[in-house]
Amino acid sequence: MTVNDTTNSDETLREETAEAAPEVAAQDETAALRAELEEQRNQLLYTQAEMQNLRRRTEREMADARAYATTSFARDLLSVSDNMTRALATIPDELRGDERFKALVTGIEMTAKELETVFQRNGITRIVALGQPLDPNKHQAIMEMDATAGQVPGTVVHEMQSGWMIKDRLLRPAMVGVAKAGEAGGVDIKA
Repeated sequence: MTVNDTTNSDETLREETAEAAPEVAAQDETAALRAELEEQRNQLLYTQAEMQNLRRRTEREMADARAYATTSFARDLLSVSDNMTRALATIPDELRGDERFKALVTGIEMTAKELETVFQRNGITRIVALGQPLDPNKHQAIMEMDATAGQVPGTVVHEMQSGWMIKDRLLRPAMVGVAKAGEAGGVDIKA
């Protein structure tokens, strides 16, 4: 091999490399563009999923806001309901039969019933506590009382203040007295 052959061989190699270089560069550029396109596609899919989640969350929050918007107002009205119940409970039987007070008693009873109707129409319901097992999600135990015959320990035996729910949420827990196991009273559950 002569110097001319080596020079020709180098030139041929350079020419081949120069011809191949645009192809390699084009392939590299195509690969880079494909990678960038895939990255942009993934970002677009992620953004669409995020927007869909945001829309669902916003719809759920709006539904909750509509359903529970009256919560604080309803909580304030519970004291009115409590006072109506106390007022009705303190009226002696002889006054209920007295013609002079009959209209007053009837008016208080009708007002209490209307308040109950308004509560029901707005999804506000009284929690049934008496005779039920203590449920810490709905009841607030204030005291324990000795269980009498037939009462199971842990059962609500006295209600000091009624509890209320607004739809499926607790508005106010019922304040209750719970039966405790005593030596003389209660039912033996071990049997």
